[in-house]
Amino acid sequence: MSQTQDAHPVIQIKNLHKAYGDLGVLKGVDISAKRGDVVTLIGSSGSGKSTLLRCCNLLEDSQQGEILFKGEPVTWRGTGRNRRPADQGQVLRIRTNLSMVFQQFNLWAHMSILQNVMEAPLTVMKRDRDEVEASARQYLEKVGIGDKCDVYPAQLSGGQQQRAAIARGLCMEPEALLFDEPTSALDPELEQEVVKVIKDLAAEGRTMIIVTHDMKLAADVSDHTVFLHKGLIEEQGPPSDVFGAPKSERLRGFLSATHPMT
Repeated sequence: MSQTQDAHPVIQIKNLHKAYGDLGVLKGVDISAKRGDVVTLIGSSGSGKSTLLRCCNLLEDSQQGEILFKGEPVTWRGTGRNRRPADQGQVLRIRTNLSMVFQQFNLWAHMSILQNVMEAPLTVMKRDRDEVEASARQYLEKVGIGDKCDVYPAQLSGGQQQRAAIARGLCMEPEALLFDEPTSALDPELEQEVVKVIKDLAAEGRTMIIVTHDMKLAADVSDHTVFLHKGLIEEQGPPSDVFGAPKSERLRGFLSATHPMT
């Protein structure tokens, strides 16, 4: 990779606007994640966090603003509500480089865990089967479920399923991982299994953008935390500032409502 490419953020959002009908969800948001950054998005339900993440990965179409992947802008056709990505090859390339880990795991029930992890690299990226299988087994080992290759999703706990989903994302060898509330569907004890994996990935220097309701996770793993309120960035900065010395009344209120850390 050239140094010029590396100088650009992996993902950069500029003045992004997104509405559903008359409901404005994002009203001019700027975020970026450089290589090795862990950026967390926090805020109340409905503040636009998950929508912002889905716009990053082009799973949602935005109406205005720029999205850049390693300095390369997404090309658009149409404007406003008719705006769509112009180049499907570019969309596929960006999506395969920004692996999304969803709240509800989204594993295929009819495939074994190993098959789930191998599927996208084989079908989307056309990689060599033996190489993909070796990689998939390595990542399942990495997330602590290397012994579950041959079982099916229904045979796993929620925490194990989410770890399988993370292994699936890693097997794409992405430039960044995007997590959408990765622990909110889990019981507290299972949540900790997934938190440990995310912390390990952060310690490795993986580029990640994480939407989370878990303030302790956000404080522990972030390089940069963004507090969204009604589609706008209300406050952002290093987690020590955001959690330790919040400036805005809204952020103080949000943190006190979500059990301040002691």
